[in-house]
Amino acid sequence: MAPQHRVVILDDGYADYEAEAAVLATMGAELLLRPCRGDAAKAAAEMAEADAVMVRETQIDAAAIAGTKARVIVRYGVGYDNIDIAAAAARGIPVCNVPDYGIEEVSDHALALMLAAIRRIAEADRRVRAQGWGVPMDRKVHRIRGGTLGLVGYGRIGAAFHRKAAALGFARVLVHDPFLKSPPEGAELVSLDAIAREADAISLHAPATNATRHIIGRAFLAQVKPNAVLVNTARGALVDEDALAAALAEGRLLAAGLDVFESEPLRRDSRLRGLDNVVLTDHAAWYSEQAIADLQRKAAEEVARVLRGEAPLHQVNTPR
Repeated sequence: MAPQHRVVILDDGYADYEAEAAVLATMGAELLLRPCRGDAAKAAAEMAEADAVMVRETQIDAAAIAGTKARVIVRYGVGYDNIDIAAAAARGIPVCNVPDYGIEEVSDHALALMLAAIRRIAEADRRVRAQGWGVPMDRKVHRIRGGTLGLVGYGRIGAAFHRKAAALGFARVLVHDPFLKSPPEGAELVSLDAIAREADAISLHAPATNATRHIIGRAFLAQVKPNAVLVNTARGALVDEDALAAALAEGRLLAAGLDVFESEPLRRDSRLRGLDNVVLTDHAAWYSEQAIADLQRKAAEEVARVLRGEAPLHQVNTPR
Protein backbone atom coordinates (compact mmCIF):
# COMPACT_ATOMS: atom_id res chain seq x y z
CA MET A 1 0.00 0.00 0.00
CA ALA A 2 1.30 3.46 -0.88
CA PRO A 3 2.19 5.64 2.12
CA GLN A 4 -0.45 8.16 3.13
CA HIS A 5 2.02 10.88 4.10
CA ARG A 6 5.58 11.79 3.13
CA VAL A 7 7.60 13.17 6.09
CA VAL A 8 11.05 14.54 5.21
CA ILE A 9 13.82 15.09 7.78
CA LEU A 10 16.28 17.67 6.40
CA ASP A 11 19.16 17.15 8.86
CA ASP A 12 20.89 14.06 10.18
CA GLY A 13 22.96 13.77 13.36
CA TYR A 14 20.98 11.51 15.67
CA ALA A 15 22.01 7.90 16.25
CA ASP A 16 18.73 6.64 14.81
CA TYR A 17 15.21 7.77 13.98
CA GLU A 18 13.28 4.93 15.57
CA ALA A 19 11.29 7.28 17.81
CA GLU A 20 9.96 9.27 14.84
CA ALA A 21 9.29 6.09 12.87
CA ALA A 22 7.32 4.57 15.75
CA VAL A 23 5.11 7.65 16.16
CA LEU A 24 4.47 8.14 12.45
CA ALA A 25 4.06 4.48 11.48
CA THR A 26 0.62 4.45 13.08
CA MET A 27 -0.49 6.94 10.41
CA GLY A 28 1.00 5.12 7.45
CA ALA A 29 3.61 7.85 7.00
CA GLU A 30 6.78 7.37 4.98
CA LEU A 31 9.76 8.80 6.89
CA LEU A 32 12.61 9.99 4.65
CA LEU A 33 16.00 11.14 5.97
CA ARG A 34 17.40 13.65 3.48
CA PRO A 35 20.43 15.42 5.02
CA CYS A 36 20.87 18.86 3.48
CA ARG A 37 23.63 20.08 5.84
CA GLY A 38 22.90 23.73 5.36
CA ASP A 39 22.24 23.61 1.61
CA ALA A 40 19.09 25.73 1.21
CA ALA A 41 18.64 24.79 -2.46
CA LYS A 42 18.75 21.10 -1.65
CA ALA A 43 16.30 21.66 1.20
CA ALA A 44 13.89 23.33 -1.23
CA ALA A 45 14.13 20.36 -3.60
CA GLU A 46 13.56 17.83 -0.82
CA MET A 47 10.62 19.78 0.56
CA ALA A 48 8.77 20.01 -2.74
CA GLU A 49 6.76 16.80 -2.35
CA ALA A 50 6.77 16.60 1.46
CA ASP A 51 3.57 16.55 3.48
CA ALA A 52 5.57 17.46 6.59
CA VAL A 53 9.11 18.73 7.19
CA MET A 54 11.35 18.23 10.22
CA VAL A 55 14.52 20.31 10.48
CA ARG A 56 17.42 21.11 12.80
CA GLU A 57 19.89 23.70 11.41
CA THR A 58 19.31 23.91 7.65
CA GLN A 59 17.83 27.22 6.48
CA ILE A 60 14.28 27.03 5.19
CA ASP A 61 13.81 30.20 3.19
CA ALA A 62 10.87 31.78 1.41
CA ALA A 63 11.74 30.04 -1.86
CA ALA A 64 11.66 26.61 -0.22
CA ILE A 65 8.34 27.41 1.44
CA ALA A 66 6.83 28.70 -1.81
CA GLY A 67 7.60 25.39 -3.50
CA THR A 68 6.38 22.93 -0.86
CA LYS A 69 3.03 21.31 -0.29
CA ALA A 70 3.91 20.63 3.37
CA ARG A 71 1.15 21.00 5.92
CA VAL A 72 3.59 21.60 8.81
CA ILE A 73 7.25 22.40 9.49
CA VAL A 74 8.63 21.25 12.84
CA ARG A 75 11.94 22.48 14.22
CA TYR A 76 13.87 20.02 16.38
CA GLY A 77 14.51 22.34 19.33
CA VAL A 78 13.39 25.62 20.85
CA GLY A 79 14.75 28.26 18.47
CA TYR A 80 13.37 28.63 14.96
CA ASP A 81 15.34 31.53 13.47
CA ASN A 82 16.48 29.29 10.56
CA ILE A 83 12.90 29.17 9.25
CA ASP A 84 11.16 32.02 7.43
CA ILE A 85 8.05 31.92 9.60
CA ALA A 86 6.45 34.90 7.86
CA ALA A 87 6.64 33.15 4.48
CA ALA A 88 5.16 30.03 6.06
CA ALA A 89 2.35 32.05 7.62
CA ALA A 90 1.54 33.59 4.25
CA ARG A 91 1.17 30.07 2.83
CA GLY A 92 -0.92 28.92 5.79
CA ILE A 93 1.76 26.49 6.96
CA PRO A 94 2.17 26.19 10.75
CA VAL A 95 5.75 26.26 12.01
CA CYS A 96 6.21 24.47 15.32
CA ASN A 97 9.03 23.97 17.79
CA VAL A 98 9.67 21.76 20.81
CA PRO A 99 9.93 24.21 23.72
CA ASP A 100 9.38 21.68 26.51
CA TYR A 101 12.45 19.47 26.23
CA GLY A 102 15.94 19.88 27.72
CA ILE A 103 14.75 22.18 30.48
CA GLU A 104 16.68 20.33 33.18
CA GLU A 105 19.74 19.95 30.96
CA VAL A 106 20.06 23.60 29.93
CA SER A 107 19.40 24.91 33.42
CA ASP A 108 21.98 22.44 34.81
CA HIS A 109 24.51 23.60 32.22
CA ALA A 110 23.86 27.26 32.99
CA LEU A 111 24.43 26.56 36.66
CA ALA A 112 27.63 24.67 35.88
CA LEU A 113 28.95 27.51 33.71
CA MET A 114 28.09 30.07 36.40
CA LEU A 115 29.93 28.10 39.09
CA ALA A 116 32.89 27.44 36.79
CA ALA A 117 33.14 31.14 35.95
CA ILE A 118 32.81 32.34 39.55
CA ARG A 119 35.21 29.72 40.94
CA ARG A 120 37.61 29.99 37.95
CA ILE A 121 37.53 26.23 37.46
CA ALA A 122 38.86 26.17 33.90
CA GLU A 123 41.78 28.42 34.83
CA ALA A 124 42.71 26.17 37.75
CA ASP A 125 42.49 23.09 35.54
CA ARG A 126 44.88 24.63 32.99
CA ARG A 127 47.24 25.73 35.79
CA VAL A 128 47.52 22.26 37.27
CA ARG A 129 47.96 20.61 33.86
CA ALA A 130 50.84 23.02 33.17
CA GLN A 131 52.58 21.95 36.41
CA GLY A 132 51.50 25.10 38.22
CA TRP A 133 50.16 25.21 41.76
CA GLY A 134 48.61 27.75 44.09
CA VAL A 135 45.86 30.29 43.54
CA PRO A 136 47.22 33.58 42.12
CA MET A 137 45.97 36.30 44.43
CA ASP A 138 45.34 38.64 41.50
CA ARG A 139 42.74 36.19 40.16
CA LYS A 140 39.85 37.25 42.38
CA VAL A 141 37.16 34.82 43.49
CA HIS A 142 34.07 36.10 45.29
CA ARG A 143 31.62 34.34 47.60
CA ILE A 144 28.24 33.47 46.09
CA ARG A 145 26.13 33.49 49.25
CA GLY A 146 24.76 36.96 49.93
CA GLY A 147 25.20 38.14 46.35
CA THR A 148 22.67 39.19 43.74
CA LEU A 149 21.55 37.01 40.83
CA GLY A 150 20.17 38.58 37.66
CA LEU A 151 18.01 36.66 35.20
CA VAL A 152 17.29 38.06 31.74
CA GLY A 153 14.25 36.14 30.52
CA TYR A 154 12.12 33.88 32.69
CA GLY A 155 10.60 31.09 30.66
CA ARG A 156 10.71 27.38 31.48
CA ILE A 157 14.52 27.24 31.59
CA GLY A 158 14.93 30.52 33.47
CA ALA A 159 12.48 29.31 36.12
CA ALA A 160 14.30 25.98 36.44
CA PHE A 161 17.64 27.78 36.77
CA HIS A 162 16.17 30.05 39.46
CA ARG A 163 14.94 27.02 41.40
CA LYS A 164 18.38 25.39 41.32
CA ALA A 165 20.42 28.55 41.96
CA ALA A 166 18.29 29.40 45.00
CA ALA A 167 20.17 26.74 46.97
CA LEU A 168 23.39 28.75 46.63
CA GLY A 169 22.19 31.48 48.97
CA PHE A 170 21.78 34.57 46.79
CA ALA A 171 20.35 37.39 48.88
CA ARG A 172 18.41 38.86 45.95
CA VAL A 173 17.16 37.61 42.59
CA LEU A 174 16.43 40.23 39.94
CA VAL A 175 14.39 39.32 36.87
CA HIS A 176 13.96 41.24 33.63
CA ASP A 177 11.24 39.83 31.39
CA PRO A 178 8.74 42.13 29.65
CA PHE A 179 6.24 39.27 29.38
CA LEU A 180 5.88 38.83 33.15
CA LYS A 181 3.05 40.70 34.82
CA SER A 182 4.14 39.88 38.38
CA PRO A 183 7.47 38.82 39.89
CA PRO A 184 8.25 35.15 40.43
CA GLU A 185 8.27 34.05 44.05
CA GLY A 186 11.51 35.10 45.69
CA ALA A 187 12.42 37.56 42.95
CA GLU A 188 12.00 41.20 41.92
CA LEU A 189 11.00 42.48 38.48
CA VAL A 190 13.49 45.15 37.39
CA SER A 191 14.83 46.91 34.32
CA LEU A 192 17.69 45.53 32.26
CA ASP A 193 19.86 48.42 33.45
CA ALA A 194 19.17 47.48 37.09
CA ILE A 195 20.45 43.97 36.42
CA ALA A 196 23.57 45.42 34.80
CA ARG A 197 24.26 47.68 37.78
CA GLU A 198 23.35 45.39 40.66
CA ALA A 199 23.83 41.71 39.74
CA ASP A 200 26.90 39.72 40.70
CA ALA A 201 25.92 36.84 38.40
CA ILE A 202 23.82 37.31 35.26
CA SER A 203 22.24 34.42 33.37
CA LEU A 204 20.51 34.85 30.01
CA HIS A 205 17.31 32.96 29.18
CA ALA A 206 15.65 35.15 26.54
CA PRO A 207 14.73 34.25 22.94
CA ALA A 208 16.53 35.74 19.94
CA THR A 209 14.33 38.43 18.38
CA ASN A 210 14.91 41.80 16.76
CA ALA A 211 14.21 43.36 20.16
CA THR A 212 16.74 41.21 22.04
CA ARG A 213 19.63 41.27 19.57
CA HIS A 214 22.75 42.52 21.37
CA ILE A 215 20.86 43.47 24.52
CA ILE A 216 24.14 42.58 26.20
CA GLY A 217 26.19 45.20 24.42
CA ARG A 218 28.46 48.12 25.17
CA ALA A 219 25.83 50.12 27.05
CA PHE A 220 24.93 47.18 29.28
CA LEU A 221 28.55 46.16 29.88
CA ALA A 222 29.54 49.72 30.74
CA GLN A 223 27.35 49.42 33.85
CA VAL A 224 28.29 45.99 35.19
CA LYS A 225 30.24 45.37 38.37
CA PRO A 226 33.88 44.38 37.82
CA ASN A 227 33.26 41.27 39.95
CA ALA A 228 30.21 40.17 37.91
CA VAL A 229 30.00 37.06 35.72
CA LEU A 230 27.81 36.54 32.67
CA VAL A 231 26.34 33.21 31.52
CA ASN A 232 24.65 32.59 28.18
CA THR A 233 22.94 29.29 27.37
CA ALA A 234 20.09 30.96 25.45
CA ARG A 235 21.00 32.46 22.06
CA GLY A 236 24.27 33.87 20.78
CA ALA A 237 22.54 36.86 19.19
CA LEU A 238 21.74 38.26 22.64
CA VAL A 239 25.39 39.20 23.16
CA ASP A 240 27.65 41.59 21.26
CA GLU A 241 30.70 39.33 21.37
CA ASP A 242 33.20 42.05 20.51
CA ALA A 243 31.90 44.23 23.34
CA LEU A 244 31.95 41.26 25.71
CA ALA A 245 35.50 40.29 24.77
CA ALA A 246 36.65 43.87 25.38
CA ALA A 247 34.97 43.98 28.81
CA LEU A 248 36.56 40.67 29.80
CA ALA A 249 40.01 41.64 28.52
CA GLU A 250 39.93 45.01 30.26
CA GLY A 251 38.73 43.61 33.60
CA ARG A 252 35.39 45.41 33.49
CA LEU A 253 33.69 42.01 33.84
CA LEU A 254 35.20 39.25 35.93
CA ALA A 255 34.34 36.22 33.81
CA ALA A 256 31.82 34.61 31.48
CA GLY A 257 30.46 31.17 30.66
CA LEU A 258 29.18 30.80 27.10
CA ASP A 259 27.49 27.89 25.36
CA VAL A 260 26.01 29.77 22.38
CA PHE A 261 27.51 32.22 19.91
CA GLU A 262 26.49 34.62 17.15
CA SER A 263 28.13 32.39 14.57
CA GLU A 264 28.45 28.66 15.22
CA PRO A 265 30.91 27.04 15.35
CA LEU A 266 32.65 29.92 17.13
CA ARG A 267 34.76 31.91 14.66
CA ARG A 268 38.42 30.93 14.54
CA ASP A 269 39.40 34.57 14.94
CA SER A 270 37.07 35.25 17.87
CA ARG A 271 38.80 37.20 20.65
CA LEU A 272 36.94 35.02 23.14
CA ARG A 273 39.20 32.06 22.29
CA GLY A 274 42.25 33.83 23.67
CA LEU A 275 40.78 34.92 27.01
CA ASP A 276 41.43 32.84 30.13
CA ASN A 277 38.47 34.29 32.04
CA VAL A 278 35.79 32.80 29.80
CA VAL A 279 34.53 29.20 29.81
CA LEU A 280 33.44 28.05 26.35
CA THR A 281 31.26 25.06 25.49
CA ASP A 282 30.00 24.00 22.09
CA HIS A 283 26.21 24.53 22.22
CA ALA A 284 26.06 21.43 24.40
CA ALA A 285 23.68 22.62 27.13
CA TRP A 286 20.66 20.86 25.61
CA TYR A 287 22.28 17.45 25.53
CA SER A 288 21.52 14.31 27.49
CA GLU A 289 20.42 10.93 26.21
CA GLN A 290 17.04 11.50 27.81
CA ALA A 291 16.68 14.94 26.22
CA ILE A 292 17.39 13.59 22.73
CA ALA A 293 14.77 10.89 23.18
CA ASP A 294 12.23 13.49 24.34
CA LEU A 295 13.06 15.83 21.47
CA GLN A 296 12.73 13.27 18.71
CA ARG A 297 9.49 11.85 20.07
CA LYS A 298 7.87 15.24 20.74
CA ALA A 299 8.82 16.58 17.30
CA ALA A 300 7.24 13.55 15.63
CA GLU A 301 4.13 13.82 17.80
CA GLU A 302 3.66 17.42 16.63
CA VAL A 303 3.85 16.29 12.99
CA ALA A 304 1.36 13.51 13.70
CA ARG A 305 -1.11 15.93 15.29
CA VAL A 306 -1.19 18.17 12.23
CA LEU A 307 -1.41 15.30 9.74
CA ARG A 308 -4.38 13.96 11.72
CA GLY A 309 -6.08 17.33 11.31
CA GLU A 310 -5.57 18.41 14.91
CA ALA A 311 -4.21 21.75 16.10
CA PRO A 312 -0.48 21.72 16.93
CA LEU A 313 0.56 22.33 20.53
CA HIS A 314 3.52 24.60 19.86
CA GLN A 315 2.89 26.74 16.79
CA VAL A 316 5.20 29.78 16.58
CA ASN A 317 3.55 31.58 13.65
CA THR A 318 -0.01 32.51 12.74
CA PRO A 319 -1.05 31.31 9.29
CA ARG A 320 -3.14 33.82 7.36
